[in-house]
Amino acid sequence: MRSALAALGLVVAAPFVLAALVLAAGALASLVIALRVGAAHPPAGPFVPVAGGRLATIQAGPEAAPRATVVLIHGASANAADPMEGVGRRLAQAGFRVVAFDRPGAGWSDRVGGARAGDPAVQAAAIAQGLAAMGVGPALVLGHSWGAAAALALALDHPERVSGLALVSPVAMPFPQRMRLPWYGRLAAEPPLAWLLSLTLGPPLALYHLRSASAQAFRPQEPVPDYLARARASLVLRPGALLANVEDLMGLPAALGRLRPRYGSLGVPTVIVSGEADPLVPVAGQARPLAEAIPGARLVLLPGIGHMLPWVAAEALAEAVGTVADEAAERGEAAERDEAAEGTEAPR
Repeated sequence: MRSALAALGLVVAAPFVLAALVLAAGALASLVIALRVGAAHPPAGPFVPVAGGRLATIQAGPEAAPRATVVLIHGASANAADPMEGVGRRLAQAGFRVVAFDRPGAGWSDRVGGARAGDPAVQAAAIAQGLAAMGVGPALVLGHSWGAAAALALALDHPERVSGLALVSPVAMPFPQRMRLPWYGRLAAEPPLAWLLSLTLGPPLALYHLRSASAQAFRPQEPVPDYLARARASLVLRPGALLANVEDLMGLPAALGRLRPRYGSLGVPTVIVSGEADPLVPVAGQARPLAEAIPGARLVLLPGIGHMLPWVAAEALAEAVGTVADEAAERGEAAERDEAAEGTEAPR
């Protein structure tokens, strides 16, 4: 009888022991991945202090007398190197000062913002603090994909920092709460499981799918051959960044519901650039209605181009950014002339 109970106990305990061993192995693998990724892609630019921590940046272009300053805000599963290497270097060569931020929790930036850190408005507030600390603004803000929501929040809540907007493959209009994540993303979506998996099984699984996820993001184009290395894409595999990315994705629909009613109040020059063949963020559901919602926004649609527009259509995007920068500069000069004229009016 005693031996039978012992055998039953082993049968009952076996799944739990196996699960613990799998999680322990995953934790060890995750630690190794994090250390290797961190060594391969150390910080590539200066940190900027903000409330609760610091934000990492990558910067390029002239600081003295630039054509204008362009702030780059990356999308989901990415970091500052993604837009910088895609289009930022080209803008720097054209005379712009370019500042790309790791969004809070991504790349090397701290996850500032507390429980609401995944809200684009909260991340925009942190970026606004960073720009203020750098003495930057108003600047032209380019947001790609998820980053477009943060760019919009920055313009709405901190208008003194924004002279114009370039919204690229934007995710800005509300959409259903349930997102089309891969199975491992859905598995990791709910806390506290998300936290546990980010420290154990999440990084190895994400590493396994990293190349295929990149290929999916580039469709219908082929991925740029050295994209993963130049974009430092593996930084998202570290546990903290992986968890932050899931939180950002899952919280976005509700955040867009709060932002959407305010788009009509935007008054800065705005260009929306999207690929007509984008399978991830279809133009009909995002770029077109967004252009209708923002007064005076100009919509540029690129035939045959998919979601990774900063990489596969960088020249066209840089041209659109230049146009918005020129319009913003003209508005600024006109405002200065008006102020000067008011100051020289004879007293009555």
